[in-house]
Amino acid sequence: MKASGIKFFSVIAASAVVGVGAVVMAVTQERSNGYSMADSTMQTGVTHTKSAAPKEPATAKAQPSIKGPAPLPPEEQGLPG
Repeated sequence: MKASGIKFFSVIAASAVVGVGAVVMAVTQERSNGYSMADSTMQTGVTHTKSAAPKEPATAKAQPSIKGPAPLPPEEQGLPG
């Protein structure tokens, strides 16, 4: 085996050790404090109210407030003349 192959294998092995260590730490930390998201009493601020959906939309058809092209603001009009 060449030196580059040994270096490559050592990098892969070290990465695997670090990854397994991170997973083990995450699992043991969650067990040690007894906290989990399912047991959380945190409020999200969302309010649910039950109401019937309207029979018709509030407006029959949307209409634009400006007809035709809108005028440009003064800084966008360009030079006079």
